[in-house]
Amino acid sequence: MCFFSSISNFLIKSTFPFVLVVGFFGCVGQQESSFSVSSSADTGSARGIPAELKDVGVTERLGSQVSIGDLGFKDESGTQVKFSQYFKKGHPVLFAFHYNRCTNICDLLLKGLVNSLKQLDWTPGDKFELVTLSIDPADTPEFTARKKEGYIRSYGRPESAAGWHFLTGEESQIRKLAFQLGFGYRYDSSEKQYGHSAVLFALTPEGKVSRYLYGIEFSSKDLRLALLEASRGQIGTVIDRFLLFCFRYDPLTRKYSVYLSRLMKTGCGGTVLVFGAYLVIFWRRQRKGA
Repeated sequence: MCFFSSISNFLIKSTFPFVLVVGFFGCVGQQESSFSVSSSADTGSARGIPAELKDVGVTERLGSQVSIGDLGFKDESGTQVKFSQYFKKGHPVLFAFHYNRCTNICDLLLKGLVNSLKQLDWTPGDKFELVTLSIDPADTPEFTARKKEGYIRSYGRPESAAGWHFLTGEESQIRKLAFQLGFGYRYDSSEKQYGHSAVLFALTPEGKVSRYLYGIEFSSKDLRLALLEASRGQIGTVIDRFLLFCFRYDPLTRKYSVYLSRLMKTGCGGTVLVFGAYLVIFWRRQRKGA
């Protein structure tokens, strides 16, 4: 009883005043209002794009199913693996493309990811799986293993090695996965480099595309919410699921923002419940006084 009493006091002191204020404006304000605007991701115009960047970009395929059972690669130990083995019950997958000889965007992407993961109390292999695949079919498992060691060391959580997987593969398999994810890349023979975008993919435990996260730096909030969304609330705490209820992804800012309409409805419902409880208590005291 003491535990539940403490929780109740905490909710009353910290949450209810906020809910009441939001609920008041939600009840008297507009029915639908939100900071987020639904639209497809802007991949840019094809006009003026240099030849070496043709076909480079991302075409979002949200909700599409990746044929995880048909894709095969090699892990950092050189073992032949099925892509499907990283999709465990209830565990979403955070996925990224890179290649080992890339000294620019790939390194920045993975370093930015490591910095973001440091701020997240979830570790790969615990609540989710983290998979990176080289787009260069010439990359070897041996070189990839050394890359993995460096990133794990920088991350500072040795246990994450069991949940962070570095893969290489044949070009046909790489291209097949890239196409299904809407990831366009191109090899520039003159520069001997690949042109590609910096993006993370959040995939559901069944292998469906749940969310795209763009850039080379990611807030721990966005990572957490993307993983929660991909798992459909199967990971995390009750508070995490409440946050997911109150936030949604904004394709314009490419970040998760407060879903004001939903928050107002929640606050409005909370306001009605609080006033209802107050009236019940008031009437009971009036009867006892009479």
